[in-house]
Amino acid sequence: MHGAAAIAGIGESTYYERGRSPHTEFQLACIAIRRAVEDAGLELAEIDGFVSYMDARNDPIRLARVLGVRELRWTGSPWSGGGNNSCAAIQAADAAVTAGYARHVVVFRALAQGQFGRFGRSGGGESGYLGGPFAWNAIYGLTTPAQQCALHTARFMHDHGISQEALCEISLACHANAQRNPRALRHGKPLTREAYHASRWIVTPFHLYDCCPENDGAAAAVVTTSERARDLAQRPAAIVAAAQGTGPAFGTYTQATLGSSHYAQVGQHLWEHAGVTAADVDVAQFYENFTGPVLMAMCEMGFAPPEGIEEFVSGGALQGPDARLPFNTSGGNIGEAYIHGFEMINEAVRQIRGTSTCQAPDVERALVVGGPGYSPGSAVLFGAPA
Repeated sequence: MHGAAAIAGIGESTYYERGRSPHTEFQLACIAIRRAVEDAGLELAEIDGFVSYMDARNDPIRLARVLGVRELRWTGSPWSGGGNNSCAAIQAADAAVTAGYARHVVVFRALAQGQFGRFGRSGGGESGYLGGPFAWNAIYGLTTPAQQCALHTARFMHDHGISQEALCEISLACHANAQRNPRALRHGKPLTREAYHASRWIVTPFHLYDCCPENDGAAAAVVTTSERARDLAQRPAAIVAAAQGTGPAFGTYTQATLGSSHYAQVGQHLWEHAGVTAADVDVAQFYENFTGPVLMAMCEMGFAPPEGIEEFVSGGALQGPDARLPFNTSGGNIGEAYIHGFEMINEAVRQIRGTSTCQAPDVERALVVGGPGYSPGSAVLFGAPA
């Protein structure tokens, strides 16, 4: 890796509130892919690979036929999990183009929760069947992502003396940065500290505004070699390093794992590959389906110790382009839209290009951390082109 591959194009559909999209999920995927390919200055026929994650509906063969792909040479999808695999999908595309298995790989994610149902609903589906750890958890009512992440967050807060204000700071930062972003669904809808605390409880310690919304939309990126990217239309964002890490099975809770985002290995592997540390990051996008796992992931990725994380995020330290750590600068899942975290990949690329609506100064390194709290986790570090 170390910049052998890069993102050369990005695109997205319009982002809609759940059920408001006039397009099907497959159409949303095609819109985002077409725009990413156009952004790169390529033709759709030149695409020869597709990678996504937790997506069994928008398959590569159908996409290739509809979009007019001339030759499909590479397809891939990370195993299991959810938004925790957003960065692993970029890693898989990097591997393909770096090894020469494909030339231009599209990585994408599409969600139409109005068409296929709420993504954060209780598990089991129409069959009512729950397997693995959930077969044991469900009888106690522990069935939704909100409940699962709340359990870890409550333990983390208890162990390290962290108050509700730290969670509030994450939500306030996402909403504040969304006010700069016309694409964001929360644009024009600022959040105050008072409104945050007055909002209803979902599952303690999560208020309503600790939870991301459920949206319809799609986002995509084109990965190619850095050598090819230099001849295309946009300033490329080099893929400096990417990493995955292990942890307990999804839905497993033990004394040893409770209160963790399971990202310690991800951070260790990423910084070893990149040859830098968290202190060298200029801007960061942290997947926040809920606010609590962001705090845990920041600690495990090396930004602050647990005992210092509340001070690290307090006082608006994450808001705006000149923040202590410019964070979720498009608004993230909470403020811009929940596209299973892939909109954060596109925002990191914009930061490298210098075209974000909340542009941090002199960005050389932009970090994206996939959905913390679930295994296997993943992260990717983008850099300015050589």
